[in-house]
Amino acid sequence: MSSKKLSVIDFYKKKEKGEKISWLTSYDFPTAQFAEAAGLDMILVGDSLGMCVYGYKGTVPVTMDQCIMHCEAVRRGAPNTFIVGDMPFLSYQASDEQAVLNAGRFLKEADMDAIKLEGGVRVASKIRAITEAGMNAVGHIGLTPQSSGQLGGHKAQGRTADAAQMVVEDAVAVQEAGAKMLLVEGVPPEVTRYIHTKLTIPVYSIGAGVYCDGQLLIVSDLIGQFQAFTPKFVKKYCNVSEMIIKAMSDYCAEVKNEQFPSDEHCYKMIDGEEEKFLKLMKED
Repeated sequence: MSSKKLSVIDFYKKKEKGEKISWLTSYDFPTAQFAEAAGLDMILVGDSLGMCVYGYKGTVPVTMDQCIMHCEAVRRGAPNTFIVGDMPFLSYQASDEQAVLNAGRFLKEADMDAIKLEGGVRVASKIRAITEAGMNAVGHIGLTPQSSGQLGGHKAQGRTADAAQMVVEDAVAVQEAGAKMLLVEGVPPEVTRYIHTKLTIPVYSIGAGVYCDGQLLIVSDLIGQFQAFTPKFVKKYCNVSEMIIKAMSDYCAEVKNEQFPSDEHCYKMIDGEEEKFLKLMKED
């Protein structure tokens, strides 16, 4: 378990030294405990909780209150880890003021270290307002799930020269607006490499190749818990769904066969009390 929580300054130092950062999403107390015990540098309480926890078709239905509640749980589970709260759809798009107020909720109510918001050029003013209010903002460009409807679905971005140029323009806008870090999702590694060489802030990848300062994955993908679909860029390090289903199936069978509970799973009456109990029941 980490003894000292990393800061933004630490992430910049690691970038200078070429030390990679590993981070995962987490949505609850026990998973956050696991992440901190495993030595993860950073945790994102992503709006992907909409699909991974609530079973929504996408991230759009997720609310601020849901995000705050999960952020609070994750903070309790990982008190010594740098945690980023993810701003859900329509929590920042309407105005700079709305963006600042909702970003502030993540810090005031859930003790987050930073917030993340999707978009580049189109949200530059929001990023600037948040940073000028004294908060750490993390940009998110490329495949942005909240606006996947405009992107034609959850599809890779920047695969043509013109599209790649637009991704780079978004990256530059995020840095110029004052974001402390940038997450690039679902773009070819060549585009990420160019962004990494062009920007001075840490650049992280989720499905955007190795040429950057670190990697993010959805924990539900990494452990094989989310079964609806598996993105191309995901590596499953285990498959807990198979283990959980088997355990539940074994439990079901043992209950029906009266194998569970056995004596070892039952409480014993204090010596001599059983006879007294039976006598009382007989008298009754």
